[in-house]
Amino acid sequence: MVDETAAPAPVAEDDGMSWWYRWLCKIAGVLGGISCAISGVWMCVTVNPLNIAAGVWMVLNAFVLFLCEVPFCCQFIEFANAVAARADKLRPWQKAFFYCGMAIFPVFLSFSFTTLFGNAIAFATGVLYGLASLGKKGDAVSYARLNHQKQGDEEKMTGTTDGVPQ
Repeated sequence: MVDETAAPAPVAEDDGMSWWYRWLCKIAGVLGGISCAISGVWMCVTVNPLNIAAGVWMVLNAFVLFLCEVPFCCQFIEFANAVAARADKLRPWQKAFFYCGMAIFPVFLSFSFTTLFGNAIAFATGVLYGLASLGKKGDAVSYARLNHQKQGDEEKMTGTTDGVPQ
């Protein structure tokens, strides 16, 4: 017997992101995770406790980015697929807020070039998701139609057509 409840259901909702933009966000998340991990380990090689705290937070950021964006990299963790499925259900603005917030916190702990450059790509991932939440750009035809309709409404309100009062 095949248990149909064991297989995850595909996400049916469309969040307005094209396939290439979705892959761009995922690649940016992976690169952000790599840069956070390398910079975080580098930050931990010090005696300053705030640098160590920022480094640990950056390594945690890398782990969360990998867990949410590429869960197959974390196959040895039992809850990785559940976390990734929940992260996929988040709206783009929620991911943007989460990723940007995670990337800013270490900069507040220890302001240095390592924290700035290490978290820059993770922050850029949040910005990409934030741009995705704005939606698709409209085409020229619908913009021209909307502009023509707006112009007609303004003429009705002022009682003029072609600049001549009626």
